[in-house]
Amino acid sequence: MPASTTKRAIVERFERESLSGYVNPLSFQQPAGVELLSEQGQVTVIPYTEVRLVAFVRDFHPPAEAWRRVFHHRPKMEGLWVNLELRDGDRFEGILPNNLLQIESQGFTIIPPDPFGHRQRLFVPRLALRKVEVLGVVGSPVQKRKAKPAPAEQIGLFDEGRPGEN
Repeated sequence: MPASTTKRAIVERFERESLSGYVNPLSFQQPAGVELLSEQGQVTVIPYTEVRLVAFVRDFHPPAEAWRRVFHHRPKMEGLWVNLELRDGDRFEGILPNNLLQIESQGFTIIPPDPFGHRQRLFVPRLALRKVEVLGVVGSPVQKRKAKPAPAEQIGLFDEGRPGEN
């Protein structure tokens, strides 16, 4: 039996205040909404229609500076580089896994542009999204073709010896 673990999370809601608590990354996506265990020990299911995003965070007290929403350069992590637009018009970028079997049915879990910052991962429900655009594929698993060896009878332009010289 796998060990159960909970992660710190902040659930941002559209027209209400954010909630902080703990979620189990393997089972927080319930059919009715996001399951959150509050710091006081109460379990709440927040409907997907209210959830703007779920931020997996280092601690419950976010730093004063705003989180980075876009990559300054092309990302180095493997995956699909995406731009997400929420229903309220907010936009941000992230990395989705390049394996479509890892995409959840209720939404998308992305790695934000600064995964070592306060927000380590973000879950965005499908109902919160207006648009998801793929900006690029980073680290494609497609192998580059190796160049075919030149035929033996073909001469090289910059070879040491000339044809016919011994």
